[in-house]
Amino acid sequence: MIKLIIGKKGAGKTKRLVELVNSAAETSLGNVVCIEKGGTLTFSVSHKARLIYADDFSICGYDEYYGLLAGVKAGNNDITHIFGDATLRIGSRDYGELAAFLKRLAKIDDVEFVFTISCDESELPAEVFEVAEKI
Repeated sequence: MIKLIIGKKGAGKTKRLVELVNSAAETSLGNVVCIEKGGTLTFSVSHKARLIYADDFSICGYDEYYGLLAGVKAGNNDITHIFGDATLRIGSRDYGELAAFLKRLAKIDDVEFVFTISCDESELPAEVFEVAEKI
């Protein structure tokens, strides 16, 4: 399952993501992971969640981002939730590539993915919403 928090810059997407990460960390019977670009969430995310900085691994583009997420899941089958902040800054602003990325992730069916997308919902192609839902 893939969920998207969509909105322009300053709309409160990251704050909402942090709330969801911390809630999942408290209630999940497995492990929770949060991927971010930069180090801004260090003190906001619960210590019960694993925080990964995409910049530490020079992740750039959706193929590399998918590889990171699939590798994290392959290395720990107990992961129940993966959260991603600044998705377009890690991947790209190419919405076609975003849709292809989400379609690949949708095949990993035993993890709930939640991503922040910094744009207006009307900018996204319909195929994004074939595999993901806005929350």
